[in-house]
Amino acid sequence: MASALRSGKSKLVGVIVPRTNSNFFSSIIQNIEEVLNKEGYNIIITQSNESYQKECNNIDALLYTQVDGIIASMANETVDLSHYEKVKAKGIPLILFDRGENDLNVDYIGIDDYNSSHLIVKHLVQQGCKRIAHIGGYKHTRIYNNRIRGYLDALKKYNLPLDEELLLEGNLTIKDGKAKMLQLLSLKNRPDAVYVAGDYAVLGAQRILKEQKVRIPEDIALVGFGNEPFTAMVTPTISSIEQHSEEIGKQAAYTFLKHAKKDIVKQTLTKNILDVELKIRDSSNKN
Repeated sequence: MASALRSGKSKLVGVIVPRTNSNFFSSIIQNIEEVLNKEGYNIIITQSNESYQKECNNIDALLYTQVDGIIASMANETVDLSHYEKVKAKGIPLILFDRGENDLNVDYIGIDDYNSSHLIVKHLVQQGCKRIAHIGGYKHTRIYNNRIRGYLDALKKYNLPLDEELLLEGNLTIKDGKAKMLQLLSLKNRPDAVYVAGDYAVLGAQRILKEQKVRIPEDIALVGFGNEPFTAMVTPTISSIEQHSEEIGKQAAYTFLKHAKKDIVKQTLTKNILDVELKIRDSSNKN
């Protein structure tokens, strides 16, 4: 800290992720670190565990450490953005990835969540599915809101029913995926496909279907989101959206370096939206 006070630079960058036990976030961290290490920076990794309060505490700790920048993905609980406004007010570069808010008007790197839902619904329609449910994240988070909007618009496009009981929100854990799938199975008119906005939740959903002796994909097709490594290892393998975590990590680091190498504070903000790819596997492939 004394060195940072003398030079005005700590050569430290704070990274905040919702959790580290996901291949998506750990891959992003790895790629941020690889890029920044080459430029003489070290990173401090913190996780919010999807808690708004812990995220606030993380930001306070990073600011106290006098980091040169913060690269963050928001917690599910985060609605109030004042702790991020505090970072901006101090003139510290703030880059958001995966989960971010337009209201903050900062650099953002993510994927096309809206069109991801269109890709998934189109695939399920091509498999003959007519009653497609969606287990989404909380719609106050932009990425999950975009996935929900994409899902609803895709249903309209293919003249499928817009049934409120088929749209559920949750925190997308394994436990949550189990609970939401049980809820869908209790309906008089069950879905014939379920699109889940996170791979851990889709794993929980798959376990319930197997316990209940529901055939996958013949009775209910499943599609997840994130392309976690386990999706290609479980039986049946799970179709999922590839989010290009390596590229997101690199772009987040390059965006910080763009700020670090310029003396002028005002510059064009980066809004980098990457295309996605649907990995089609056994859980949704009826052909």
